[in-house]
Amino acid sequence: MKLAFVGLGKLGKSILKGILEKGFLAPGEMGVLGRTYERSQELAAPFGLRPLRPEDLPQAERVLLAVQPRDFPALAPLLAHPGVGYISIMAGVSTAVLARRLDNRRVVRTMPNLAAVIGESSTALTATREAREAGDLDFARALFATVGDVYEIPEHLFDPFTAMSASAPAYLALVAEALADAGVKMGMPRALALRLAAEALAATGELLKGRHPAQLKDEVASPGGTTIHGLHALEARALRAAFYEAVEAATKRGHELGEAE
Repeated sequence: MKLAFVGLGKLGKSILKGILEKGFLAPGEMGVLGRTYERSQELAAPFGLRPLRPEDLPQAERVLLAVQPRDFPALAPLLAHPGVGYISIMAGVSTAVLARRLDNRRVVRTMPNLAAVIGESSTALTATREAREAGDLDFARALFATVGDVYEIPEHLFDPFTAMSASAPAYLALVAEALADAGVKMGMPRALALRLAAEALAATGELLKGRHPAQLKDEVASPGGTTIHGLHALEARALRAAFYEAVEAATKRGHELGEAE
């Protein structure tokens, strides 16, 4: 067994689907462990995976930890095995904490985001020396490349990465909703307003891949036009400062989650 999933929520399923669609691993090379064996069977059946019990984990070369961070301390003793490599997608749980609780230094810490659902995730990676030497980091890099772009970064940047990149879909969803509501206020049908907001964000993302944000803004905002008046209103409401504070608050929360461990 090449990979065992511990937990299989929305993000875990997105990663699994990427693995299967890209042919990175076959269903028979993977297993899944749920809270009970019956739950393992329910999770495994739709994908053709092996349903697992905790005692089956040593059969896996590597284990993907896709559980809630708050559940990890209680689960760790059941999951800990010396000959297994671990890959975590838990927010705020450092490699040091992973290694301590699992009594195993073959650990890779990752942070994907919800865009994995459509194969557009930005995933951060870091690993211990032992995990690098065992090939776990290379395996994780190839695994997460099935659902988007991968960035190996120093661990001290994980909380800012989480606060900015992993949380970004929620921030931008709020922007899209507010933009659509504004359109409705001006008389636009809601369905149309929501579609236009979504299309605007998607198109802007593509444009930004080849332009600096300031360049794009200047291209849209003509002298004395509608856009520059709208930008002035946003600046008056301190939109930039609101994003600074959001990323700072989320970063601090990441630190707090880590310190709790």
